[in-house]
Amino acid sequence: MRNILLSTAVLIGSSFGAFAETIEVEMLNKNEAGDRMVFSQELIRAEVGDVIRFVPTDKSHNAQSVKNALPENQEAFKGKMNGEVEYTVTETGLTAVICLPHQVMGMVALVVVGDDFSNAEQILDARIPGKGKAKIEALVEEARAAAPVADTTADQNS
Repeated sequence: MRNILLSTAVLIGSSFGAFAETIEVEMLNKNEAGDRMVFSQELIRAEVGDVIRFVPTDKSHNAQSVKNALPENQEAFKGKMNGEVEYTVTETGLTAVICLPHQVMGMVALVVVGDDFSNAEQILDARIPGKGKAKIEALVEEARAAAPVADTTADQNS
């Protein structure tokens, strides 16, 4: 019986990884729309367990989280210049991502996990200079606007 329970636990635990997704985001000097110094995805929707891989398609870029602009207990990350870096999502909430040399030009991204906006004020208060600050604010608003609205009809029928 113990072996059956152990086998079942291992099988269930290993199946969670099967649903995880790898999301690839390129670091670009210019995208198809002509925008300069951008991530290929600026609003990144992910789930706990997903891996986000930042790939330096063009040179002179990195990807890193912003101090105090990620969910509690989520590990920060910092990629090397011209290096690929992976960010494994372990917590719901928002994470601000920058390219350190180009954040002032607006090279930022926002990771949204589970439609959890509980740390949005931390993201909005984060130290992101130049055009990056305005873009992060716009990305938070865009993410909020796209979030599902809670169903309140059950409360009204009570």
